[in-house]
Amino acid sequence: MKIIMLGAPGAGKGTQAKKIAEKYAIPHISTGDIFRANIKNNTELGKKAKTYIDQGLLVPDELVVDLVVDRLAREDAKKGYVLDGFPRTIPQAEALDAALSERGEKIDYAIDVEVPDSAIIERMSGRRSCSQCGASYHVVFNPPKTEGVCDACGGTLILRDDDKKETVEKRLSVYHEQTKPLIDYYTGQNIIKEVDGTRSMDEVFNAITGILG
Repeated sequence: MKIIMLGAPGAGKGTQAKKIAEKYAIPHISTGDIFRANIKNNTELGKKAKTYIDQGLLVPDELVVDLVVDRLAREDAKKGYVLDGFPRTIPQAEALDAALSERGEKIDYAIDVEVPDSAIIERMSGRRSCSQCGASYHVVFNPPKTEGVCDACGGTLILRDDDKKETVEKRLSVYHEQTKPLIDYYTGQNIIKEVDGTRSMDEVFNAITGILG
């Protein structure tokens, strides 16, 4: 089962992707995780990606496509995967389709988690990340046991630059301009499925599993 998660930044698609991966025993492939690993290890790609991410801009297609296609070729992705944060643009979607068709494969579902912009701004400006292990929290929806301290490793929790209100607003405008057309693209392929992302995490997950079976 090859699944793409769509939705604005902060719509909760990452959380749902992890739950899908766990339930169906397929890898959760997040470009965000790939970027963060590269940034943390200070690789050339990481340095390039960071300059875009810090400004709330999208990382260029060619930087992303190679990384993802390489990841999909690994053994653990043979039975399927859930892609989170990719593709973000029509050229990325076309590059992915081309790479998959060479292997006689195609995407089965594109799940669009729908959330209004105002709710996303509230959600994201409340997000906190562990400076050590990268674990995610939210001051309202998923607070740590001790304020400002990671439950997993005891690291300090920070507000990432890309979760600040002005950056979130910029990211949303970039999303509407560049990523929204993907919904039309996958509607044309008859694989788009929409779920209401304003409901509770479990309700959204139940809606998704209802689609996937």
